Amino acid sequence: MSPALGGALGACLAPCSSSSVSQAPRARSGAARGPLGLTAGQQRRLGSLRGASGASSSGVAPGRHAWRQQRPPAAAADADAAASLAADAAAAAAAAGAAAQQHVQQADAAAAAAAEDAADEQPKKKGGSLAKRVVFGTILGLSGAVVIVTGGWLYGAVACLAAFQCSKEYIGMVSAKGIAKGAEPPPPLVTTAISLLCVALNAWVFITNGRSASAMAVASFLVLSLQLVASSKPRFAQLASSVFGLFYCGYLPSFWIKLRLTAVPAVNSGAIAASIPALLGGPTALTVGMVATFITVCCIIAADTGAYFCGKAFGRTQLTTVSPKKTVEGAIGGLLSSIGVALGLYKLSAWPASSLDAAALGTIVFFASLFGDLIESVIKRDAGLKDASNLIPGHGGLLDRLDSYLFTGACVYFFIKFVLPGVGV
Repeated sequence: MSPALGGALGACLAPCSSSSVSQAPRARSGAARGPLGLTAGQQRRLGSLRGASGASSSGVAPGRHAWRQQRPPAAAADADAAASLAADAAAAAAAAGAAAQQHVQQADAAAAAAAEDAADEQPKKKGGSLAKRVVFGTILGLSGAVVIVTGGWLYGAVACLAAFQCSKEYIGMVSAKGIAKGAEPPPPLVTTAISLLCVALNAWVFITNGRSASAMAVASFLVLSLQLVASSKPRFAQLASSVFGLFYCGYLPSFWIKLRLTAVPAVNSGAIAASIPALLGGPTALTVGMVATFITVCCIIAADTGAYFCGKAFGRTQLTTVSPKKTVEGAIGGLLSSIGVALGLYKLSAWPASSLDAAALGTIVFFASLFGDLIESVIKRDAGLKDASNLIPGHGGLLDRLDSYLFTGACVYFFIKFVLPGVGV
């Protein structure tokens, strides 16, 4: 029964119940009533309400039934379309996957081919680099030996040229982006003055037979004064880098001149002295300065070579983070090589006076050359450079080749002059 019909029925029954009470005598008098105890008028009203409710029900139910009948075909069409789209997407994904797999295979093949080519080229590059190092190292060594033995103005001129080139490479490193980010490099006027004063320092030491302390003080004053004049807002970093460049590339090389100018005769090296030709000064040309300079250079070469090959063969333990390729095993090999060469040349030249002094000399040379190399490595690392320049094939710049020599000359000169009795004679 619909809600409308129930409400109407209730409305009809309520009057009926009241009328049945109030008009009971009339009912008993024989009025005609229907099956539900309704009068004829009430039955007509109930019939009309049922007709209206049935019409309303017949208007709603068929619509719902029709919608339910039409819904399955639409859902089936949607399902077919979705299935078709899913099939297309799966086919596209499969095609993309196959293309990606093919691309990966091609990339892997190309990478493998490149790796094979690199593996083939790497030994060639290593062999070529080592060959260059050996060839140019030999040329430099022989040329240096001639200069050391000859001495005189040739030795002084080569020292001045080396100081000039080292100063130019140092200025290049200081002006590099890595260092220039933290502090502006010295202005061009100051850098030019540094290079010229480095040459002047070495020339002064050679002319004055070894006097350099006061000249270094005056040169430093000139550089700092120019820095104040040339810079509108000079900084301490600029002053420090300028004076260090003067010290590093000018003052330190001058000790090699002072060492070579040690004119004490090597009286214990008579056999070698007799072999010196008259063109080079004869037997009297053999001095402690010549012998000491030659032995020191040989010890530096031995330390560098021994450290390189021992590090390649046995290197496992890193020596320092400043130069990651240096190893403890390589350093030990370099130390033993330096001491061995010093002892061997001591036997040959009878200088210094004892084997203990020779071993001490080899030890000093090794540590001075090692830390000289590390000091330049710090500068190159801050500058973001691998080499100071590309002047010498296989070796980099002249400063890269001479970094082991800069502090060594000063240390050996001090050892001979103030530690060895009678300069080792």
